[in-house]
Amino acid sequence: MAQASGKLRWGILGCAGIAFRAVIPGIKQSELGEVSAIASRSLEKAQEAAARLDIPRAYGSYEELLADEQIDAVYIPLPNHLHREWTIKAAQAGKHVLCEKPAALTASETEEMVAACAEAGVIFAEAFMYRHHPRYRMIREIIAAGEIGELRAIRGTFTFNSSGSTGNVRFSRDMGGGSLYDVGCYPISAARLVLGQEPEAVTVQAFFSEQHDHVDMMASGLVEFPGSVGLTFDCGMWAAFRNTLEILGTDGTIELPSAYVGPTDAGANFFVTAKGERREVEVPVVNHYALQADSIARTVLSGEPIAFEATDAVLNMRVLDACLKSARESKRIVL
Repeated sequence: MAQASGKLRWGILGCAGIAFRAVIPGIKQSELGEVSAIASRSLEKAQEAAARLDIPRAYGSYEELLADEQIDAVYIPLPNHLHREWTIKAAQAGKHVLCEKPAALTASETEEMVAACAEAGVIFAEAFMYRHHPRYRMIREIIAAGEIGELRAIRGTFTFNSSGSTGNVRFSRDMGGGSLYDVGCYPISAARLVLGQEPEAVTVQAFFSEQHDHVDMMASGLVEFPGSVGLTFDCGMWAAFRNTLEILGTDGTIELPSAYVGPTDAGANFFVTAKGERREVEVPVVNHYALQADSIARTVLSGEPIAFEATDAVLNMRVLDACLKSARESKRIVL
């Protein structure tokens, strides 16, 4: 039960950069959430984080935080290979779970996590914050209205260059490193969201870098959807920064220059070209991390239907499994 303030009380498992930069500030800006505790395997590190971010309690182990009865939900930004273990432990402790993407290392691991949460009667959500931005609802409405005609193709990109950083968990095979896991999951998720369908097959080419523990530092692929619609995408951790989405129809296009991350101001606007005319669509200035936290809180506190079912994480991981298999075996994989 949430405290008398009516807010969802969050605990943070780990001191990852994404938690500091985005998710914790987002929860703090949300209407229905508050950050009550943070844990690290180093008590000193947790205490420093708590002091810096004005978090009431700090713990020197994840188990201690999960034992805290004044925590309703946890956010898990741990390295990918730890998602399964700590999601299941959180569920068994009766905590709702917001798990950083990708949900796990495989679809089967994700199924275990979702099942554990269902058995414990807690919510499981994958942290694809971009989906909570109202512009994606607006985009789907434009498509449904037929403004750009029948959909023919989607193109997505998400690349950045961190190749020179040392000790980066994204460069460890055992810890679930690689660009498909880290950023390729976004255009795949977005295409599934826009189309409202699941892919039929994938073909992916990847650059597995010897300098980075043989993880995929760049990948390019084709994801085949029903109706002969394809997502072409590329993702990388050793390339110039881009995060775009283009939706092509018979009569026009929708372009998102900043599709998944980036500014909360006018930089989040998108463009529609139809019948030869191009217009900029203004979107509300919002924090999609805060919207994500509020969406989960409304489900927990008020019983509102969850925005994205837990099984969505399993479905996205099935596509990622196929992408990695295709890249490693150099062949088309039918889903």
